Parts: sequence; C-alpha cells; structure tokens
Amino acid sequence: MTARTHDVRDRVFDAGLDLRQLGVLRAISETGSLAAAGRALGVSQPTIAHHLSALEQTLTTVLVRRGPRGAVLTDIGRVFVDQADVILDRVASAVQEARTMATWGIPTLRIGTFSSAGGVLLPAAVADVQRHMNVPVELHEAETVELLADLAQGALNIALVYNDGTEPLPIPDGWRADSLLWDPYLLAMPHDHPGGSQGVADLADFAEDGWILSQQSDLMTDRSLLLATAVHGFSPRPVLRTDDFHVALGFVSTGFAVTMVPRLAAEPRAGVRYCPTGDPQLGRTIGVVYPVAPVPVVAALVDRLHEQAAAVGNG
Repeated sequence: MTARTHDVRDRVFDAGLDLRQLGVLRAISETGSLAAAGRALGVSQPTIAHHLSALEQTLTTVLVRRGPRGAVLTDIGRVFVDQADVILDRVASAVQEARTMATWGIPTLRIGTFSSAGGVLLPAAVADVQRHMNVPVELHEAETVELLADLAQGALNIALVYNDGTEPLPIPDGWRADSLLWDPYLLAMPHDHPGGSQGVADLADFAEDGWILSQQSDLMTDRSLLLATAVHGFSPRPVLRTDDFHVALGFVSTGFAVTMVPRLAAEPRAGVRYCPTGDPQLGRTIGVVYPVAPVPVVAALVDRLHEQAAAVGNG
C-alpha cells in the first residue's frame, strides 16, 4: 500500500464519514428542521435522523439542537457545515469533470487564439459546440509562436494560428494544421489621405508617411510589409510601435500615421479608411492546429471552425 493510499484511508475511511451525512447537515441548515430536510432530499424524517445521529457519533459532539420551532445548528455544527459545503461542491465538480471527460474526451476545452481571430471565428463555433456538448471552455490569447509552444507542452487542446507564408510554421509532433481562410492585409489611412483614391492603395504612395509598426519587428505583419515595400524601393518609417490594432487605428484616425491591418481586424472607425493593396501575397493564412487523433469535442470544434471560416470568407 502506498503512502498516498494510507493517507486516503486515514482521512476518509478511518473518519467514518459518509457524503450523505454532509448533505443531511446542509439540508437541515438550509431548511431549519429534520422534516423539511427530508422533504428537500426526498427521504423520510427517520432517515434524516439516522444520518445526523451517525455523524454526531463520529464527531463525538452535538451538531443540531432540536426544539418545538425546528432544528438549529450548534456553533460546531455551523463551522462543520461550512467545511462540508466546500467538500460537497468539490465532489460535485469532480463528478461533472469525470462525466464530461468520459463523454467528450476532456474535462475542459482549452483554446489558444490571437485576438482578431478569437473575436470573429471562435464565438459562434464555440457556442454551437457547447450547445451540444456542454464542455467548459478556457481561452488563452497569445501570438502564434507562443501558442505552438503551449500546444507542444500540452497546455492547450486546440489553437488558432496565422502564417504569412514567408516561413513554415513549426507544428509540433502529434499535431496537424488545417487552413481556414486567407486574411488579406488592408492599408489603414486617415480618411482624407490622398492615397488609394482609385480604390486600391499603391504602397509607393505611402513612402513618405509615418507608419505604425509592431513592437517586435519580426512579427508576421511587419515581415510581410517590409518585403512588399522593398519591392517599391522604400522601408516604412516607424513613428509608433504597438501590437494592439485597436490602439493603432485610434492613432490613424487622428491623421498621425498609416498602418497595415488584417481584414479581420479592420474594425469600423471614424476617421479611418481602408484600402486593399492589390498585392495578392500581402496577407496571412489563418489556420487551426489540433491533435492528429482529436477527442470528440475538439473534432467537433474543428468542423465548426471550418464552417464559420467559410461564412466569414464569403461575407
């Protein structure tokens, strides 16, 4: 017998406790009488009295004082029922997790995402999966490289990622990647900027503008931009660096600078005008990475993400 097994025996079996006894004490505390506790639990009053007596014998103390007006917990009873509530809640949670895992393969669906895809692709897909499977969801937001590392470490069950195509993504062993949609980059400029007047932005027209770039110059959006502008004989002049598209667009709206924004992140903003660049290579592929042999809930989410991506791509 292991030390852990000894510990379980000492704490549970030797204590002589029964979860039904804890439930009875909680019911008495909530209803104020043994009879009402019995009705609440769907058992007879003698059964309630039996479990209460057994619990008091185990603890060698009085937990409930009974009188003509009902039953009232003693000070010790109130302290004990508070701890019993914690135990019963934890047991209920453990039962739910076990049932969820037995049915759908995992107790919690841990999803990695980046912000623009998380706001557009995930909500409808996750909501649809939960309607049928009712699996708790945790979201972790990060950049693609971090998400891939989390997948490799087993910290996530599935992740939305993106790639500009300049380098292959390092997909971990045991995982596969599906492409969901192509997300072209748009040039975001102040509404009165003369560029893009013909409906397509020629990057050469923005060579003298100040640019809002990413905080890390090797992030994919900047990498694609630098390759595209080099073809036009210039390198963007950074006047602000941020990885938050919402913040960047706020500065664009003031006439401060221009920036490159993926279509999924091109939120309506007063004072900002968006134009396609006409460069078919300037954009990113959004994909989903998941196990080669996914559990049912992950497989279902992958299917829903493909459906949602098709709807977004056609919209």
